[in-house]
Amino acid sequence: MTAAAALFLSVGAAAPAFAADPSPNPSAAAAQLCTDLNKLRSDATALSGLNPASATKDQVKDAYNDVKGGWDTVGKSKATWNAAQKEAVKSAADGLKKTWDDLPDDTTGAEAATKLKPQAQTLDSAVKSARTGLKCPG
Repeated sequence: MTAAAALFLSVGAAAPAFAADPSPNPSAAAAQLCTDLNKLRSDATALSGLNPASATKDQVKDAYNDVKGGWDTVGKSKATWNAAQKEAVKSAADGLKKTWDDLPDDTTGAEAATKLKPQAQTLDSAVKSARTGLKCPG
C-alpha cells in the first residue's frame, strides 16, 4: 500500500489521488474491519458485563473465547488502520489473554469474571477508539 493510501485510511482524508491504490479493494477491507471490530467490541462488552455473583466458569470461558476469536479475526485484517490504534487494541487483547492465562485452574466463575472485567473494559475502550478513527458506521 502506498504511503499516501495509508495516510488516507489512517486519517480519513478524501482525495481522488488515492483512488489508484494497488490493494484489491481497500474500502471493502475497511468495511470488513469495521464489522469485525463491532463484533469484538460486542464480545468484550458481554465479557465485562458478566455478573460475578452468578457467572459460571463455563460462561466466562465461552465469553473469553468469543473475544479471543474476535481478536484473531481483527488481527488478520488486511485493512490499513492507524498503527497506534491497532497497537492499543492488540495491547488490550494481550492484557486480557495474560490475565486469562494467569487464572489458576481452580478459579471460580465469579473470580474469573471479576479479574477479567477491567481488561475487557480496556479492550472495549481501545476498540471504540479504533472504530472512531476508522469512521466505522454505527
